Amino acid sequence: MHLTLHQPGIAANFGNVLRSCACFGVPLHVIEPTGFPLAAKDVRRAAMDYGAEVSLSRHATWDAYRSALPGRRVLFTTRGAEPLDRFDFALGDHLVFGNESSGVPEVVHESCEARIVIPIRGRSLNLSNTVAIALFEGLRQGCLPRPGGLA
Repeated sequence: MHLTLHQPGIAANFGNVLRSCACFGVPLHVIEPTGFPLAAKDVRRAAMDYGAEVSLSRHATWDAYRSALPGRRVLFTTRGAEPLDRFDFALGDHLVFGNESSGVPEVVHESCEARIVIPIRGRSLNLSNTVAIALFEGLRQGCLPRPGGLA
């Protein structure tokens, strides 16, 4: 699996997402621009010592990202069509998350092959919490390797 952030806006959330990617062994893709500097020093500060453990790729645009990497795009959105607990992940899926305040543009929404909503009360969770839930579900479904040799 891959994790993709479309134009993230909050450095602290980015740091939390980096830590989740390190813990689950998932590469992180960032569609620019970001709402904060993404220089190596800033990434280290946001991710603490986890950043070195993550394969981080930056992409100038959504189209450049899609052209560079094959795979099914699974968008997490409050406008989701299918609840997470009823969705089957596949190996190689790209889990896509939008900007914390504005989500993703309609072109991104329409070009994703699946749209998922986490069934909760209220409107939405924090981005980094949503990422952790999604990655754990990928692990539970067997689309991520179990860490540390756990069976």
